[in-house]
Amino acid sequence: MSNKSFYKNSLMLIASNLTTGILGFTFSIILSRSLGAEGMGLYGLVMPIYNLFICLICGGVITAISKLSAIYFDEKSYFNLKSTIRTTLFFNLIWGVLIAILVFFLAPFISSFIIKDSRTVNAIRITCPAMVFIACSNILKGYFYGTSEILVPAIIDIFEKAVRISVIISISMIFKLSSVTTLVTVSYLALCIGEFISLTFLYIYYKKSIYKLKDIKHTNRDGRGQLLFNVLIISLPLCLNGFLTTALDALCTLLLPRRLLKAGIEYSMALGLIGKFTGMTMNIVFFPMIVVGSISTLLIPDLSQTINKKDYDSAALRIKEVLKIALLLGLSTLAICNAIPTELGFMFFKRQDLGPFIAFASLCAPFSYCSFTTYSILNGISKQNIILRNSIIGALIEISSLFILASIPSINIFGYGISLMITAIVVLILNLYEINKHIKINFSLFQIVLPILIGVLCFFSLKIVSALTLPITGTFKNIFIIALGFSFFLIGIFIKDNTKNPSYYR
Repeated sequence: MSNKSFYKNSLMLIASNLTTGILGFTFSIILSRSLGAEGMGLYGLVMPIYNLFICLICGGVITAISKLSAIYFDEKSYFNLKSTIRTTLFFNLIWGVLIAILVFFLAPFISSFIIKDSRTVNAIRITCPAMVFIACSNILKGYFYGTSEILVPAIIDIFEKAVRISVIISISMIFKLSSVTTLVTVSYLALCIGEFISLTFLYIYYKKSIYKLKDIKHTNRDGRGQLLFNVLIISLPLCLNGFLTTALDALCTLLLPRRLLKAGIEYSMALGLIGKFTGMTMNIVFFPMIVVGSISTLLIPDLSQTINKKDYDSAALRIKEVLKIALLLGLSTLAICNAIPTELGFMFFKRQDLGPFIAFASLCAPFSYCSFTTYSILNGISKQNIILRNSIIGALIEISSLFILASIPSINIFGYGISLMITAIVVLILNLYEINKHIKINFSLFQIVLPILIGVLCFFSLKIVSALTLPITGTFKNIFIIALGFSFFLIGIFIKDNTKNPSYYR
């Protein structure tokens, strides 16, 4: 797509994802106040299991469908486009139902012997229908991303998050729930209802969208078997990658309370620390990732189209632009989280003890944001095997460092943050090396130094403003500092480097 269309669609997706992100963040705040730190820790133990089976059912499908939809749509091969969606929907529906049934009956085993907390059995069973709903929704979202139809699916996402919040508030108030076990189960019930509503509206809009596409008779028409093979050849390496890395991430999550016990922290307190760090702190630090995620979502079909046209210079330029955005946003987040860490914790979660966690976790933001972007770049240039290899390397590093560090009493939960940082740095280096082997991207000294200088200037400016006695105080002061911090991010984006760097495909 053109430069103007790419950033127009990116801004639309960012706006919608920010809205859904705010609603999701609101959902986490409501959860934290309903469940408490221990309940958030318990909620967080179920989520990796849910994500693991989602990866097994439909890992890589969004990427595969968005890439193929972009190519078919660009070539006006609408028959192949429609048939691909229908075939993949049917395949994923059958596969998703089989996995969901298996998980439903294995829920007692998973809760007792894998999570090692029997209070999670009902929550696991509640997620089973959601697995089927999201398996089908991901195919439709891939179609919309590939054909650059962003607005209506984005509105549907916003509505789904609003429903999720309404459900948990309504059920909690009507039945006056107080049990942590019941509240965690209700939280996943809200997720399930939201996914069903999202799938229903996505399908209705898909039928309306696809009806307008009239196939051109002379275009090549592939059989359903070939079209499904085209999807699977892209998605299977990503599915394997997602499943293995999610399994390793789940292992990290389940390993964390055990390593904290090894550090001499009792189980309920360990769950509380996990709830504070992963359920609260990480939501604050990684909230701006919505911007990076939105751009990265559209980057995959964009690079696929560009490479398909053999326009490698434009591909290299796009990669550099997106990496610059990710780095600047990560540095701005780092500056904000270190300027007012305690204030952020109190403003969002009404807790005064999150400051050290927020300041420390934010150190990995620049590396994690850029690392996430490089995965989308590798997807866009069809290097799924590289993604699989580097993801597994990163996950093994994370597990190893977490296993060692979290059990040290003086480090405990901070070992989780250190392991994330080490992993992000290693994966970023490995991914950039591979990208540069195939699409040469030359960064000038100006392009490297500028974001760092902006980040340093941002931090000291925020510290000075924070120390000043302003007419505004409390939440309004915090909002002013956050807005000021991200204004440096915007300034950095609009500073252009006119250095001409050659770039070519290898």
